[in-house]
Amino acid sequence: MPSTSSAIATPYAERLAGLLHDWGEDSRTFLRHDVPKIFLILVASFLLIRGLHLIAAKLVALQVRKLPPGVRGQQLQTLASVLTSIGIFIILFVAALEILPLLGLNLGPLLASAGVAGLAIGFGAQTLVHDFLNGFFILVENQYDIGDNVRIAGVKGLVEQMTLRRTVLRDDDGTVHIVPNSQILIVSNMSRDWAQLTMRVAVAYSENSDRIIQLLKQIGEDLRHDAKFAPQIVGDIQVPGIDRVGSGEAEYLMLVKTSPNQQYAVSRELGRRIKEVFERNQVKTAGPGRLYVTDPGLTSG
Repeated sequence: MPSTSSAIATPYAERLAGLLHDWGEDSRTFLRHDVPKIFLILVASFLLIRGLHLIAAKLVALQVRKLPPGVRGQQLQTLASVLTSIGIFIILFVAALEILPLLGLNLGPLLASAGVAGLAIGFGAQTLVHDFLNGFFILVENQYDIGDNVRIAGVKGLVEQMTLRRTVLRDDDGTVHIVPNSQILIVSNMSRDWAQLTMRVAVAYSENSDRIIQLLKQIGEDLRHDAKFAPQIVGDIQVPGIDRVGSGEAEYLMLVKTSPNQQYAVSRELGRRIKEVFERNQVKTAGPGRLYVTDPGLTSG
């Protein structure tokens, strides 16, 4: 007659054997059906990420070869890096959504928690997201480059750095301005294509107008054909005539289109030549001699 302990042990042994058998069947099913799927998802994700890196590198290399050295290399690399990071995150997120159900994990509570957390983070990071979006469009639309003279968010200066979050400017007195891209609503670029120098020359009211206009035109022609300054001037120097009359003087207008950021050097040389020619031709000034130039950085094309 079997003992009581043996009779009790038998059902437990049978349950353990059944459990081990079920585990074995589940493991074989998992290895036969699910593991190949997981392997394929991982391989596909790796290939997609690898392809994304190659495409980004090719695009940056292609664009940099078409542009002057150092003009937009940093911006293009920044943009490519951000787009690559976003692409990798999307690939890994989709891969995780495909793999976790194969491991028997329920994604419902996880996705609900992620949605609530994402909503909270979104409310707290609206400005940061706005910075990145503005920075993205500034780079994509090539609104300005490193080295450009721009006016943004109420400050003006030379662009020294650009990222998706901020732009760093240095103004004429050396002050550095760090501008979040979300604050950039209007961009005034003084370094795009060409700049226009507007010079007003004041002389005595009694001076013959035709003579003054002819002298200014001759000065412009000489400067236009000077080998040192000719590359900086992109069109004929115009002298439309008298711009203002009053207080015993007449102001004559000169318009000069120059290469970007070259209007300052051209302005100084033009002023020097006008002074010499007026002295040589005994042109009378209106009271104390006056020759001034409006801000030549305001007008650009």
